[in-house]
Amino acid sequence: MSIPVLVVTGFLGAGKTTLINTLLAQAQNRRISAIVNDFGAINIDADLIAGSADSVVGLQNGCICCTLQGDLLRTLKLVLSRPVRPDHILIEASGVADPRGITEALMDPILRDAVRLDAVVAVVDADEVASNPQRRQDDLWRAQVAAADFIALAKTAGLAPGEISGLRANLGAQNKAMIFDTGEETMPIDALFVTNRPLFAPAGSHGDGMPVDASRFAAVEWQSEEAIHAGAFQAVIQALSPMLIRAKGIVNFVEKPGNSFLLQMVGRRASLTRLSQSQPGCRLVLIGEAAIFDPAAVRGRLADMSKPPF
Repeated sequence: MSIPVLVVTGFLGAGKTTLINTLLAQAQNRRISAIVNDFGAINIDADLIAGSADSVVGLQNGCICCTLQGDLLRTLKLVLSRPVRPDHILIEASGVADPRGITEALMDPILRDAVRLDAVVAVVDADEVASNPQRRQDDLWRAQVAAADFIALAKTAGLAPGEISGLRANLGAQNKAMIFDTGEETMPIDALFVTNRPLFAPAGSHGDGMPVDASRFAAVEWQSEEAIHAGAFQAVIQALSPMLIRAKGIVNFVEKPGNSFLLQMVGRRASLTRLSQSQPGCRLVLIGEAAIFDPAAVRGRLADMSKPPF
């Protein structure tokens, strides 16, 4: 199974290292390897993060998107060659890097089966943007925001409510729905690192849900020993997608006997990939906004996937 990669991007000084340390402090039993990137000869970020991550590798001189793309590939190979493989890999992009360089590197044929992009978090310095509205027109800032599945608003203390709501509206106009004010709430590590949940437990039990590290969210685990119908699956996922921030699971379709598929969904980005080895039954984990995500109703919709679509 490929190792999921979380990329943290953001402009210089936005607060990426602070966010990463906060996430690593919640890691619990997850083995997270961090690859950090500092623009300069002395990698300060690696020193700050070293006490929290399972392992830390520093990339110096910063710009993964161009000259250091080869270094990133070599570093990932080093992490993967260690005796104990991590559950997750976290990459901190330099503040001067366009994260598209990282996502392209992760598609390298040498790495594609070993690692995969799971999510991108962009840290936005709300105070800096409020005092310098022209920042929103900066091509690099816009590229970092455009690449993100989640937005972390940093340094919001002292800002007027109207300034924060205006920034949220601006980000919403750029199709960004998953926005967190890190001064008021903790980004839920269970949503960012959902792959460590008990997804691969034996099929046959239907849990009432799983804990999520923020009251803003609700989650459901669903399992079935039987294959489901592809058309019904597509209809249910499409119906639930507006309320989901995350979905992951293994599914088997009646129409594709002997083949298992991995569902990955974060925000509005989704993929369904055939696994090299089949797995029994179906197992799904879904996380959504508690205000609109009703676990009982969701479980009812999921149960419908066992029925023919017509």
